[in-house]
Amino acid sequence: MIKDVGLLAEFDREQIQAEKLTYAEALAFFEAMWQEGIALGVLPLEDPLEGIEVDIRVARILNHV
Repeated sequence: MIKDVGLLAEFDREQIQAEKLTYAEALAFFEAMWQEGIALGVLPLEDPLEGIEVDIRVARILNHV
């Protein structure tokens, strides 16, 4: 469990500032993650809309909070 949220947020900010990626680097990173998903058998999705009802219901609940 995270006990100091402020410390975590500052750490995240520092990491983002320290790791500026160029467009080409970000694209290469995305492609590598996509290939890993394919290798694991989770991409591409057989039915991209499968489970969308649950996602919509959760989004509605969160938007009303």
